[in-house]
Amino acid sequence: MARWEPNASQRLADVALELFAERGYENTTVLDIAKRAGLAKSTFFRHFQDKREVLFGEDALTGRLVTAIAAAPTEAAPLEAVACGLDALGRDVFTPARRAFTVRRRAVIDANPDLQEREALKGVSLTASMARAMEHRGLPDLVARATAELGALALKITYERWSDLGNTDEFSAIARQALSEVRAATLTAIGRQAARGDRDLS
Repeated sequence: MARWEPNASQRLADVALELFAERGYENTTVLDIAKRAGLAKSTFFRHFQDKREVLFGEDALTGRLVTAIAAAPTEAAPLEAVACGLDALGRDVFTPARRAFTVRRRAVIDANPDLQEREALKGVSLTASMARAMEHRGLPDLVARATAELGALALKITYERWSDLGNTDEFSAIARQALSEVRAATLTAIGRQAARGDRDLS
């Protein structure tokens, strides 16, 4: 067997998700994954630190998101810069070819509380990265943080809708819709709070 197997990383990831679904995450070992893929255990560790990294090892999402936010036109409003970042994810990360893998990944995580906690921590880290990207665009700290929180909410909604088996829309289209809904909900909340404040002052 050749030392470097073609597409070994994706083969291992696909097989890992199959086994996680069949046996459960806790009951699947690295050796199980390597054997099912027809590869050596050492090959697995050339691509992943452990079996959890199959689900969380890719950092492409954060990198592409913040790079696209930074590259958004200077005159772009904060949430429009976020939209540019979400568009980039649709082009480079959440492509039609990745949908089936993402659907299976989500099912594995939804079935395991420990993995759900790890996913939540990843979300916190991504939001912090978005906030830093906004600060680098010259936004005040609080505005940058608020924009990042809204962007993270839109991304979460988009991911949930896009990874739904019955949804065939492109990621970018879903993201734009989700961001619009988040913006509208925020304006509604602000409007109601402002009206309540006016009543309190009268």
